[in-house]
Amino acid sequence: MRVKNSINDHATSAVVPVDEPLWERDAVAFEDKLEEWRRRDWVAWLSEHLTFPFRAERINDEDDAYFTDSAEREPFRLGHTVNVLKVELEDDQYGIIVKVSEGRKRRYVPLCDLGVPNKGAPDYWPIREYLSWFANRY
Repeated sequence: MRVKNSINDHATSAVVPVDEPLWERDAVAFEDKLEEWRRRDWVAWLSEHLTFPFRAERINDEDDAYFTDSAEREPFRLGHTVNVLKVELEDDQYGIIVKVSEGRKRRYVPLCDLGVPNKGAPDYWPIREYLSWFANRY
């Protein structure tokens, strides 16, 4: 990608953040990484690479959460911040299921419904890898 330098109007290469992996910006590297992800034991890998507990935001939810305001009032719903306590199991339909807490309540939610908004957080990239694989697994 090329960008214009506003100071002298010369084209220069765009700066890519150092911590961004190659598979995030290169299609061939992504395909290679996807093959690696297909072979990965996600329960074991996530259990090893995540630091529990960590905070995450519910970024996907049941369909009604998008069309009503009920999600604001109910725990564990769209937009809520939860503490991820541990990887629980892998489900054929929902993928990795994690145990979470919000306040004093505990529940199990699909990891694919959660996101770590801060790229600098230690759990951001392991979750990003899982979400990328989950969205492209078929």
